[in-house]
Amino acid sequence: MFRQTLAKFLGGLLLFMLLSSLGNFNNLSAQTFDFLPTSTTGQMVKHTYYALSYSEKHEQAEWVAYELKGDMLKGPNKRKDNFRSDPLVKTGSATLADYKGFGYDRGHLAPAADMTFDAKAMSESFFLSNMSPQAGSFNRGIWKQLEGKVRSWAESRGQIYVVTGPILNSQLALSIGPNKLTVPKYYYKVILEYNKSHVGVIALILPNEKGTHVLSHYVSTVDSLEGLTGIDFFPGLSDSQEHILESRKDMSWFESSVEHKPVESAPIKPSVSTSARCKGFTQAGSQCKRNTDDSSGECWQHNK
Repeated sequence: MFRQTLAKFLGGLLLFMLLSSLGNFNNLSAQTFDFLPTSTTGQMVKHTYYALSYSEKHEQAEWVAYELKGDMLKGPNKRKDNFRSDPLVKTGSATLADYKGFGYDRGHLAPAADMTFDAKAMSESFFLSNMSPQAGSFNRGIWKQLEGKVRSWAESRGQIYVVTGPILNSQLALSIGPNKLTVPKYYYKVILEYNKSHVGVIALILPNEKGTHVLSHYVSTVDSLEGLTGIDFFPGLSDSQEHILESRKDMSWFESSVEHKPVESAPIKPSVSTSARCKGFTQAGSQCKRNTDDSSGECWQHNK
């Protein structure tokens, strides 16, 4: 008798748990969707904390996408340069040789500073599939400023979704390195806020050169960006949401904070001769041999 009663109790408990989980799943499904953009290349790669669509023709990602929350930005994991090829790119990603001697920075698409919350996230941010050749004055100037602005939006809004990439098309003739790595003329960021209380999106397109305007000058519409790239950035949005959000320039993202002029980029120079040795590390894991007088304790190459 006791066993029968216990069996009925456990059976009822399991049924209750199953129904509860299904109810939660249905509620969750009604509030979320697939935030990943479409891929025009057919080669999507998913790492632990970000995903990308890789273009073998251009040897770089056409987009990198990830979620960013304010509490993810206070992590203890410091940047440690470990640039390397991406083993998950089936066709083979760019290599260090593609950048050597050409004067371009290995510019992050998903910034290392967004990945301090987890050691693996920090390490994976240095896959060369997450890099694109950027002018030093751009990477260390207006682009760095935009990356900081995105982090401030994550802190103020709590949770955002970030999509970043180069604008790649057949008109781009300049390429570098053994694998013919395309040098883009423009880069973009699309940021989406999607929660119970608010849905909003902002898109920015910036030329791969020293910035001469405030960030809001580079705001565009998602529709315009989709026309340039052929990418559907948020296919999970309803048609009505897409029409409203993607057809207008949303300047409200800048209204809550005062904009500053573009920051001056660090000068491009081979080395600095002062008394302190750079605290950065090479790809091989040894300490950098350059000297620096920068307050960060890092040389021009590692402090970017």
